[in-house]
Amino acid sequence: MASIANVRTFQAVRGYSTAASVKIPLVLHGIEGRYATALYTSASKKSALDAVEADLKQVKRVVEKDSKLREFLENPTINRIEKKKGVQQLLAAGKYNDLTKNFFDTLAENGRLYDTVKIINSYGSLMSAGRGEVQVTITSAKPLENKDVEKVKGYLQKSSFVGPKQTLVVSNKVNPSILGGLVVEFGDKTIDLSVSSKVNKLNHLLTEAI
Repeated sequence: MASIANVRTFQAVRGYSTAASVKIPLVLHGIEGRYATALYTSASKKSALDAVEADLKQVKRVVEKDSKLREFLENPTINRIEKKKGVQQLLAAGKYNDLTKNFFDTLAENGRLYDTVKIINSYGSLMSAGRGEVQVTITSAKPLENKDVEKVKGYLQKSSFVGPKQTLVVSNKVNPSILGGLVVEFGDKTIDLSVSSKVNKLNHLLTEAI
């Protein structure tokens, strides 16, 4: 209940609108999903979705490059007032939308700055869904050539899993532990064609047979 109360406080203090009159393209769960959805709703009503997205991407780049800043945001021993001042100084250095500034003030006040990157990623997921994009991650043991990525993308685009108005946004993730083959993830679906998966299934069958 405390977590939900934090989100309600966030909406009340900063006047963030409820989602009643805004079509949310994707249902997100968890605290980061609630905050991202509240920000998306408010930004949509103020026609500032793209502006806020650009702000959040910039903040994420800064956080990922600056290890000291990341430690500052994630350190639970630093009080909320100090964190709020620190974030305000960070945002004062750039031309950020007022919604973005208010949002980070609220994260600081509610002690949620350590969730910054997760919330930014969740907001990105909402924006991507709103554009009809489907995020696809292809995991392989070695980096794939572009032609191979495009081939998998083509197969998926023709499948029943992807709607006619949806666009695939594909990324290649390398994980040597799968040994070979591919693991394709999109939405809540996973297609595991990895060698490691086949080996595990074989080991399971052999174990049952003994």
